[in-house]
Amino acid sequence: MNLNATLIAQIVVFLIFVWFTMRFVWPPIVKALDERAGKIADGLAAADRAKADLAHAGKKAADELRQARESAAEFRAGAEKQASQLLEDARAEAARLVAAAREAAEAEAGVAAQRAKEALREQVAMLAVAGAERILRKEINQQTHAELLSQLKAEL
Repeated sequence: MNLNATLIAQIVVFLIFVWFTMRFVWPPIVKALDERAGKIADGLAAADRAKADLAHAGKKAADELRQARESAAEFRAGAEKQASQLLEDARAEAARLVAAAREAAEAEAGVAAQRAKEALREQVAMLAVAGAERILRKEINQQTHAELLSQLKAEL
């Protein structure tokens, strides 16, 4: 065979191979590469959206945390105010009860002192009558005795 004929035959076979490849093999490969590039682009877009969503969620979480802290601070301030009010009310009630107890004790002491004075007057009157009766050795009638006792009470 001649070198030129072999070369021409090889060029023809190569051109047929290139045409066959361009016609039947290359389109599915290009299609698969385009689909793969689309999937990669979609994945990158999804990653960007996820990154933006994550930043938004982080900002939202920070806002909610701030609001929760403010709400807790307000609640704590209200509770402290209510506790201090209850404490003041309890102190006022305790002071009122102590004052009432003192007044009751003083009144009771006054009543007890008055009763003691009355009992003492009666005892002194009886002792005076008994002493006078012994001195006089004479019996006094009951009515006279009661009158003397009343007068002695009144004088004491």
